[in-house]
Amino acid sequence: MPSDSRILITAGGAGIGRAMGVAFTGAGARVWVTDVDAEALAACPDSWRKTQADAADPAAMSALFNEIETEWSGLDTLAANAGIAGPTALVEEVAFADWKRCLAVNLDGAFLAAHHAAPMMKRQGSGALLITSSVAGLFGLPRRTPYSTAKWGMIGLMKTLAMELGPHGIRVNALCPGAVEGPRIDRVIAAKAEAEGLPIDQVHDSFASASAMRTFVTASDIANMALFLASPEARHVSGQAIAVDGGYYNPDPKI
Repeated sequence: MPSDSRILITAGGAGIGRAMGVAFTGAGARVWVTDVDAEALAACPDSWRKTQADAADPAAMSALFNEIETEWSGLDTLAANAGIAGPTALVEEVAFADWKRCLAVNLDGAFLAAHHAAPMMKRQGSGALLITSSVAGLFGLPRRTPYSTAKWGMIGLMKTLAMELGPHGIRVNALCPGAVEGPRIDRVIAAKAEAEGLPIDQVHDSFASASAMRTFVTASDIANMALFLASPEARHVSGQAIAVDGGYYNPDPKI
């Protein structure tokens, strides 16, 4: 990857986004991250450009891309990574406001980022656009209606963008992480355990047993795939939903 490569990572202050920033920095890229969490941004490396912004806020995203255009004059890679887990509940128990917020951050956030990045990349005739979906975009997940719906939608967005942008030299792919170690999956497990009246340890083990490798993945595993997909080595990889999940085959195992 060229040393002057430019990447924007939404929700880059922690988790998968931060791991992407570390990986791309190691490859010599210039990194710009956004996040709603000011403390998370402050803890990121000083060499990164940082903007506090809500990925689902049209005005904030427009201002962000105007700033990128002014400072960088373009963008080589976009990692549309912002997302929230949403509620864990049966469909009749999900509040409409929670439904809308989950779709807004995940799906609207990816759309807004692509909406602004596409013209930049078209002008330069190149680019890589990465959307962080999930194995929930490949399987249905009981009690996760908003999240699964958003992640399926993100794959549809990716497939369409790959067709629209391919003639301009722009590749578009979706990353589909499985259960990723860290605080976020811990919260999901706790919510599932509470909803189903099960011990947390039992639910934790069920997540690992849902993959062929009987393991969780790490944020770095996802970042390494992102780095490959943005690299010249993946120059003919586009329109793909690529799972990094240890071989998920049963996303909601019976315990």
